[in-house]
Amino acid sequence: MDFMNLNQSAHGDREYGFILSRMRIPHQVLAGYYENNDVIEGISQFVDVAKAIAFSRSLKVASFGNNMREVAVTDGDRVESQIKYGWECNYYALGDLVKIIDNVSESEIDAKMTEYQSKYELKTDNIKAVREQARYQIGLEKFLKDNRIGAFADTFQDLYGLKQLPGLAVQDLNAKGIGFGPEGDYKIDALAAVLMKMSEGRKGATGFIEDYTYDLTQGKELELASHMLEVPVTFAATKPEIHVMPLGIGGKEDPARLIFDGVEGDGIQVTMVDMGDHYRIICADIELVKQPKPMPNLPVARIMYRHKPNFKIGTEGWCIAGGAHHSVVSTALTRDDIALFAMLTGTELICIGEETTKADLNALMMKKY
Repeated sequence: MDFMNLNQSAHGDREYGFILSRMRIPHQVLAGYYENNDVIEGISQFVDVAKAIAFSRSLKVASFGNNMREVAVTDGDRVESQIKYGWECNYYALGDLVKIIDNVSESEIDAKMTEYQSKYELKTDNIKAVREQARYQIGLEKFLKDNRIGAFADTFQDLYGLKQLPGLAVQDLNAKGIGFGPEGDYKIDALAAVLMKMSEGRKGATGFIEDYTYDLTQGKELELASHMLEVPVTFAATKPEIHVMPLGIGGKEDPARLIFDGVEGDGIQVTMVDMGDHYRIICADIELVKQPKPMPNLPVARIMYRHKPNFKIGTEGWCIAGGAHHSVVSTALTRDDIALFAMLTGTELICIGEETTKADLNALMMKKY
């Protein structure tokens, strides 16, 4: 009886569980012996997610320009973002960044070029254009450091004072853990930064991507994910190459960018949308695959993936849920990681995976209305 009274873990667990539930405090419960592998793995996962939430609470986001014109999904309630996730999202004049960029010295650019050449294959004779991207990256790094900013968004519709759309500069910054969102998409740059923080120390790649175009060969459907320039270099399966090629949007000079084929393996695709009265996270299971044939005329980096359980249900489910064309893809994180993040932050979560059926899509459609 004395042993029982002095070792009441089962009693204390339930008391503490009630207190947290009564106080409406989001929490995780792990049952088992503390040296068992499943308990250790659960604690490790909780630490990764908690670390990302703590990072999120002090994340500062810079927007150079507003969300892209005529586009709804990239917009959102920035005040609510700060209340709910801690993201301090503010607008900064592009001209102020341009002043910093214009004051970058040639010696600083020389050092950045040396860094580029140590990591990437230089496949262009237009060195001037590559140096311009180096200038942008140095200026951005100074701005981000001085303002303690961990994520930023730009838009090709607001490039006043720049000769190129930032491409190579952004791709290299992504690899250093800086979140990025194109077209003014502040939600995705913040989410990318948070999920990159969550995946630190794990094997695999995590970063921003855009749903780009489909291969609709029946029964073999694939999706090519890319963007105009800014695919994170962390997705590279081979040594990235620096190219300078035309860009038919933005009205600026030909920008330097990194071109590569993407990694393979199971992964997740995650996005966040503002539903008007609440935020929604959509998480889909995908398989990143090798491109079926070379794409020498596509002048951007790319990854390809297969939707689960299949293209039809995966794509229809994403669209029914209101999923954005900007997302974060990760081969380091799992759906369980995202579910824990959603639970601890009180965010609605919709998942699409092997178990998803047409009936689930019908139920989701009815939920919308």
